[in-house]
Amino acid sequence: MLTVELVNKLDRGRGIQYLLDEACKIFGNPIVMFDTDYSLIAYTNVVTDDPIWNEIVTTGTFCFETQLFFANECFTDDVANAEKLAVLKSNKLKYDRVLGNIFNRDNIKVANIVMVECNRALNEDEFASFETLADLITGEVCKDSFYIAYGENHQSEIIKLLIEQNIENKIFYSSQAQILYDGFKSNLYLAVVGNIQKDMLNHYMKLLRQRKRMFKYGIYSNHILMIMSTDYETFSIKRDLNSLVQLFEQENIFVGISNRFENLFELQKHYSEAVNALKKGMNANADQQIFLYDGKS
Repeated sequence: MLTVELVNKLDRGRGIQYLLDEACKIFGNPIVMFDTDYSLIAYTNVVTDDPIWNEIVTTGTFCFETQLFFANECFTDDVANAEKLAVLKSNKLKYDRVLGNIFNRDNIKVANIVMVECNRALNEDEFASFETLADLITGEVCKDSFYIAYGENHQSEIIKLLIEQNIENKIFYSSQAQILYDGFKSNLYLAVVGNIQKDMLNHYMKLLRQRKRMFKYGIYSNHILMIMSTDYETFSIKRDLNSLVQLFEQENIFVGISNRFENLFELQKHYSEAVNALKKGMNANADQQIFLYDGKS
């Protein structure tokens, strides 16, 4: 029987460890799962001489030197650019490996599964089977409240790091920043949502997320932040915020929106633009809730 048929026959609802153990029998190779902070979640009980495998199953994470190795061997970029699956090869490692991305309910990447091809190499058809395995594990975690909260908090922390430019080496964070790019179009805008009491920020962010799940959200400096994308180079309040305008008006919420951009590593600049637009608009006592940055300080 083809591996894809065997993987598809695996029981749903029996948990991550069951899926990894059964998939290990099907593929004949060890499989590990870790979150986007490189913290170990689960693994199959297989002995191998692969140093990367042995590090994470014994320490529960990857050290700085190993993460630097991932960056230097382009693993970090390969994972960042992969929609679902990445094949990772290095002449400095004895074995190749294949990685699958795992997403939560909001389509935020929250984890990876990696299989080390130490016992047998996969053929092309089996890569599709491994992608099916990733989909099954995504099905296990997508509605789990832990992974929903983890994805939201992780996304917010990445936004904070980018705004504060608290990133010592961008190469380490290309895969992290990619979490914000996932599912986005090329034209990006940052919205700063204000006039909300501090203890109500999470409540309103939840409401906004329910209406616009494709946006990326965070909380910073007593504001809700929304990173938005569109097909258009000019932002349209009516077109791009159509389902939120009524909420802003009803709750007396004000919003400042930055200029268009493409590079998330320039988020600090565009955060300043959005804050500027918000402050100027509110001070003007204009009969509106949403203000676009006009290019003036």
